[in-house]
Amino acid sequence: MFPVPTSLSPSRVESFLSCPMQFRFASIEKIAEPPAIHMTRGSLVHRALELLFTRPAAERTPAEAIVALDEAIAEYRTDPDFTELHLSAAQADVLFADSLELMHKYLQMEDPTAVHDIGLELRLEAAVGDLTLRGIIDRLDLGANGELIVVDYKTGRAPSANFEQAKLTGVHFYSFLCNSLFGRIPAKIRLMYLKTGEVIEATPSAQSVRFVTTRTTAVLKAVERACTTGTFQPRVTTLCGSCSFKPWCPAFGGNPDRAAVEAPAVFGAMAAAA
Repeated sequence: MFPVPTSLSPSRVESFLSCPMQFRFASIEKIAEPPAIHMTRGSLVHRALELLFTRPAAERTPAEAIVALDEAIAEYRTDPDFTELHLSAAQADVLFADSLELMHKYLQMEDPTAVHDIGLELRLEAAVGDLTLRGIIDRLDLGANGELIVVDYKTGRAPSANFEQAKLTGVHFYSFLCNSLFGRIPAKIRLMYLKTGEVIEATPSAQSVRFVTTRTTAVLKAVERACTTGTFQPRVTTLCGSCSFKPWCPAFGGNPDRAAVEAPAVFGAMAAAA
């Protein structure tokens, strides 16, 4: 009933496991959701850090970090992810102030002049059978002993102990990609939670790399089954309240078959009224 995807990313794998119905709307039917402030803020800060690390190491001073953020803000003022938020001047100022706070927090977490980065926003892909696994690494560092370190910036809060392992399972995806393309398993995968200043590190192993292949293959089989039967089960959680597709979710009395036609019109009307 639906085309089976030929590629998966870490976020799409986690999306399907979190809620197959939301996965259908966003990843199978590809219904574009309206931008959200927290997503735009995250993208803005990621871009600012990317711009900072394009400078020579010695020039990555706190002052240059703020300049990099200003450059990113200038870019985003014309980006649909920002313009379609339809923020007032005061609301935009709050967004930019929050982004500045995240940059300050980052500078407290590490000294960018001491970082030996060898890749920024790396788009990697590797084949597993007929499936292509894709991912974007925020930053790839070379450690003091020549080891690879994958760095992933997070602009939300660090997960609780109950959900930490699930987050780490997702980032092992990057160790699989590094091993497939560079022939080396990273020594560390470092998650930097800029909002709280916390760092979570995982140490990949040959076993964790193999697990990525096994897990992703199992997820793909489940996706194939859902696409073939047209059955994408909704999963009700506390996140449902903020889901853009809730009006069309059968768990809340909606008709999912109407989403492809109705959702773009509703989202467009919401943007026009904002």
